[in-house]
Amino acid sequence: MAIIVNLDVMMAKRKMSLNELSERVDLTLSNLSILKTGKAKAVRFSTLEAICKALDCQPGDILEYSKNE
Repeated sequence: MAIIVNLDVMMAKRKMSLNELSERVDLTLSNLSILKTGKAKAVRFSTLEAICKALDCQPGDILEYSKNE
């Protein structure tokens, strides 16, 4: 997949656990884990917005395009 998910990087920078992020964005741990590992096929804008709000970041901090993938 050419889209790289850097959610784990942003979580580490903000010192936030998966459990805490899950509670803040109201997503199950399994769905958040699927997104974090890059196995998700899609992400809703409302979910992306909630994650960006919780991590105080921009969507580009979480999602990255790579030609090499």
